[in-house]
Amino acid sequence: MAKKIIIIGTTDTKGEQLIMLRDKIAALGHQPLLMDLSMGGQTRYPADIPPDEVAALSGKTMQEIFAADDRSVITEWMTQGAIAKVQALLAEKSLDGIVAVGGMSIALIGARIMDQLPFGIPKVIGTTAAMPVYVAKLFDANDITVMQLIMEIAGTNDLIQNAISQVAGAICGMAQSCFDHRSLSLPKPAIAITQIGFSDQCAKNVECLLQEKGYSVFPFHAQGISDRAMDKLIGQGFFDGVIEITPAGLIEEKYKGNRAAGFDRLDAAGERGIPQVWAPCCLNLTGVGPTRFNREKYLASGKIWHMDAIRSMTRFPEDELLEGARMYAEKMNAAKGPIKLVVPLKGWSSIDKPGDILHDPEQDQLFVKELKSRLNADIIVEEVDFNLEEMGYAQKLVSSLEAFMG
Repeated sequence: MAKKIIIIGTTDTKGEQLIMLRDKIAALGHQPLLMDLSMGGQTRYPADIPPDEVAALSGKTMQEIFAADDRSVITEWMTQGAIAKVQALLAEKSLDGIVAVGGMSIALIGARIMDQLPFGIPKVIGTTAAMPVYVAKLFDANDITVMQLIMEIAGTNDLIQNAISQVAGAICGMAQSCFDHRSLSLPKPAIAITQIGFSDQCAKNVECLLQEKGYSVFPFHAQGISDRAMDKLIGQGFFDGVIEITPAGLIEEKYKGNRAAGFDRLDAAGERGIPQVWAPCCLNLTGVGPTRFNREKYLASGKIWHMDAIRSMTRFPEDELLEGARMYAEKMNAAKGPIKLVVPLKGWSSIDKPGDILHDPEQDQLFVKELKSRLNADIIVEEVDFNLEEMGYAQKLVSSLEAFMG
């Protein structure tokens, strides 16, 4: 069965190669639709969706595009128009895969367009700009395949034709082999959990306890990407509940930590209203290795836990801890479904137990007190006499979720 595949590119600079890609996809038995985002002038290559149609969807004319001096503004107009068009094709069930081919500009635009599409739709970016410094921007928290094209996309020599053929084969193979994204589902009841290395035992305990009770469990590593991907999946209707063992990506975003996960972290579950139980793993701790932004500020406390040459941890300063409490209270108050925080009094991770250099229950209580003072009256914060990694604490997390699920 022929698949409908959207091609994103600029025919004023890569027209010959984009037409070649369109022909290759058609030759493989699928239906290509070329969307032209040319912003620099006239092109002799016809597109199925021309630039003026894309510009119109953002409320602009090509005359305005050509007249604008600011490249970033023009790019934003065309990106918004392209997103609108792709969303319309998705709603019409006229999109089974999407591929972007070009340099850094098209790679970034393509990534933004793909970011708005559901998990499971094949997404490929073929680019000459897959440098390490940019790759994270392309992947972000999406199921995108990035293919590095090692030569400039110019001409029609054998190397270019081979690369274009591989891009066509990649998107066509993925489109004809994947499941229909609308049919994707998880066994019910499905629970998502977040974890990092400092909460491994807690996560193992929670997973075992939930599985014993008949739940299907899906762990996500809260390193700033996987936890964002979890939120996206929750927003798309996956999962029936969540245990946030490590919701620290929010405070890490605020203070530019290595595990920053965006200011919209934790929103999806609250907006859907699914049951949530939170632990406070690493809400009080942040990385202070050589890659840490503003590292000197965090080294000043002198309380450093060393893991290896590039990873060390310290405590957030008191002012940042209190601001974090206010941010998390705001997220909890906004939740449309049941939500609860369970606080372990003997440390919030495996590295701040009693006797550890990072253990500071008095400072932890400042966070809890500030959080409670800002929470809606119906939201429960329960404090229990365990360390986060103890089985008794995991049992409390699971029993709290079960009460909501029931």
